[in-house]
Amino acid sequence: MLEISLNMYHAVALGAFLFWLGGVITSKISLLNRYCIPAPLVGGLCFSIVNCILYSTGAASITFDDTLQSVFMIMFFTTVGFTVSIPALLKGGKAVLLCLLVAVVMIPVQNFLGGGVMALFGKDPLLGIGCGSIALVGGPGTAAAYGPELEAAGAVGGSVVSIAAATFGLVAGSLMGGPTARSIIQRYNLTSTENDSEVMELSDETAEEKARAERVDTDSFTNAAILLIVASGIGTLLTALFNAIKIGPFTFTFPTYIGAMVIAAIIRNFCDSKRIILPSTAIDIWGSVSLSIFLAIALMTLKLWELASLAVPMVVMLLAQTVLMFFFARFVVFNVMGRDYEAAVMTSAFCGFGMGATPNAMANMQAITQKYGPAPTAYFVVPLVGSLFIDFMNTIIITSFLNLL
Repeated sequence: MLEISLNMYHAVALGAFLFWLGGVITSKISLLNRYCIPAPLVGGLCFSIVNCILYSTGAASITFDDTLQSVFMIMFFTTVGFTVSIPALLKGGKAVLLCLLVAVVMIPVQNFLGGGVMALFGKDPLLGIGCGSIALVGGPGTAAAYGPELEAAGAVGGSVVSIAAATFGLVAGSLMGGPTARSIIQRYNLTSTENDSEVMELSDETAEEKARAERVDTDSFTNAAILLIVASGIGTLLTALFNAIKIGPFTFTFPTYIGAMVIAAIIRNFCDSKRIILPSTAIDIWGSVSLSIFLAIALMTLKLWELASLAVPMVVMLLAQTVLMFFFARFVVFNVMGRDYEAAVMTSAFCGFGMGATPNAMANMQAITQKYGPAPTAYFVVPLVGSLFIDFMNTIIITSFLNLL
């Protein structure tokens, strides 16, 4: 068998190329755009399939130096930390707090279900967590980040299982969101009480506040890079401090980026309190690029042949997760959020980011509101919870599960 070894520069160059290739493919195939499938996921999976064929046929074995993958991963999750705004959470009021609460409740429910199904099949429960909130609430980025953590804890195939589940979740969350909301609206004869002009005004205010009227130039881009590098550097020290914590016989293991997320959140909220404007748009750009390269590298290094022995448990588990999400969204989210039209729209959104990602949630809401009318509260609440808070909370809960198991 031909052995091919790629150093860290080769690996990141290939990852960047696959990100571009994925973008080309998604632009040509409307189905991928419809379900918000990320370009690096498409490009990375294409390569991993080719790699699987080469390995399975004995033609070649490709290995990678993933040093720069870790760098881009930490940079991305540091940008996540910069989105955590306590004033924004408080300003959102009761609706934001309730939506965040039901989302936080959903995280351990997904993990208990996943771990339980895997245990029934005699598999490592950690793999079930990989098919739980790591992949579903977390999405492809979190799945790619925590896969190695699962494998380090002894769950062989943790990376490929998590990514496969995340890919399924992106599609399932888009497919089930619209029908779930439509059935609620039709059953209770719900209607929108808002007009388009009010929604446009709210959307413009929210967008303006989020962007902070910032123009991305050389200075803002440089300042964003400095903030990310400093936060990630100090964050690694904080992570080491977290990992040194020992309570009695118990020790704790935290992912490398958790400290960077905490430091970034502290910086963000300190700046908010002092009315210091951060280069938020530039930080978002850095986060998008870092996630794309990190995700492409993570996907191209998947060992798809490890899925063979886990195929049946995964199918059963993902079907169970889909059923769980339907009942949770239909009967918990709808009731908690107020049992009105806005609640129905948020139900469709919850299916999106509870199974996939925030873009899926926004696409679900758009499909519903275009047919039944505006839902300004939902359009305000969902991006705050899905983009600003849920990833941070998910990371904390996942880390707790990994330490307990």
